Amino acid sequence: MTPLLDGPLACVDLETTGGNSLTHRIIEVGIVLVERGEVVERYSTLVNPGCRVPRNIEVFTGITTAMLESAPDFAAVADEVLSRLQGRLFVAHNARFDYGFLRTEFRRIDRRLSERVLCTVKLSRRVDAGQRGHGLDAVMARHGLDCSARHRALGDAQVVADFLACLRRREAADSLDRLVEELVRGPGLPPQLDPGLADELPEGPGTYRFYGEDGALLYVGKSKTLRSRVLAHFADEHRSAKELKLSRQVHRVEWQESAGEIGALLSEARQVKALAPLHNRRLRASEECWTLRLQSQGDGVVVKVVTLADAAGLESDCHGLFRSRRDAQRALDELLRAHELCPRLLGLEAGAGSCFGAQVGRCRGGCCGREPLALHTARVRMALARHKLKGWPFAGAIGVVERDWKGCEELHVFDQWRYLGTVADTTSLAELPGAGDTDFDLDCYRLLCRILEGGLGPARLIELGKAGS
Repeated sequence: MTPLLDGPLACVDLETTGGNSLTHRIIEVGIVLVERGEVVERYSTLVNPGCRVPRNIEVFTGITTAMLESAPDFAAVADEVLSRLQGRLFVAHNARFDYGFLRTEFRRIDRRLSERVLCTVKLSRRVDAGQRGHGLDAVMARHGLDCSARHRALGDAQVVADFLACLRRREAADSLDRLVEELVRGPGLPPQLDPGLADELPEGPGTYRFYGEDGALLYVGKSKTLRSRVLAHFADEHRSAKELKLSRQVHRVEWQESAGEIGALLSEARQVKALAPLHNRRLRASEECWTLRLQSQGDGVVVKVVTLADAAGLESDCHGLFRSRRDAQRALDELLRAHELCPRLLGLEAGAGSCFGAQVGRCRGGCCGREPLALHTARVRMALARHKLKGWPFAGAIGVVERDWKGCEELHVFDQWRYLGTVADTTSLAELPGAGDTDFDLDCYRLLCRILEGGLGPARLIELGKAGS
């Protein structure tokens, strides 16, 4: 059998208006055809996307909206592109991105692309496993490759071809052939799913949805690497009975890419609550969020288990957030036991004189005079202090900015601990609701706390002032 790298190859690169193949469009195609290690043809064309090119993409690629006004649309060049891809191994750096965009464009005109795919990012990680960085710039620097038109489709496609030629010279032929075969070999999928699914799934972050044969939504999930996570649901090893049952029910997979992990987490939480998939339990919407509210009463204090709405907001001396009254009551009972607090003084037990806890040694006797009331009150406040909910620490709304590898940004907007929505830039803030029109969501609150503590990657925070209407 002829080794894959000796057969016909199509080294491909695209420039696009953004990173989501469902909502963004191709603006340039570059293809370098290789046979037995030799370049036999170079092809490139600009493509009119039918929309304006975002400013950050113009800066990144040098391709402007004006340059594309007279260019053909994708339907006009589809035959030329397809004729150069069919019957060849599709090779690209971060190949799922380029292949996914092309499959989507062909699908829009009722055409089909179905070729074997080799990703040179994965190939670089395997052949140079001890090296850091496997983006195209890192590969070029490591192997001494040049590019006269970086971030243009044909220039980057030529770098991919040059990288393969370099590996053919450096690596033992047998081991390189085996590695390429391993990387090209697609994962197994259930028979009811389109085998092309593995080629379309992107490698970046986002959410995915599984649908049953009758169109019912079965499951919503999220991942920093969509393709790996989705395909893991169908892997033969390490599957529980629950996962096996789900994989047999899935007949359709949809996904939505995001700029980063935060966008994926927010989207997952929103979709699960709004759509109630059959197999999702965590993140399911609850009608109320509960808290422990501390109130002064004379020289002492009482604690009440109330809904957040009844507490009149997060700044009303509230402590802890809970999904149910039972969870809140259980947390309060644990605090009473751990700190030997008096349930009668806290308004949790009726009657006069010694409480039951004092009689069995679980209360220090504030109810019967053994402990001064002022001391008991101080101990209550200390016990609850680390659970106290913080007030909103900003003058107005904030935006959490994430950027994907193509330079596209998402702005996640929060105000008064409430998630208002995600927009492309600050010009769209007026489209968002205000904090007063948005329900408090415990999952989004906890996610924002992690963001502010720096626990979710390289996101950037900006203060926006008043957002929405």
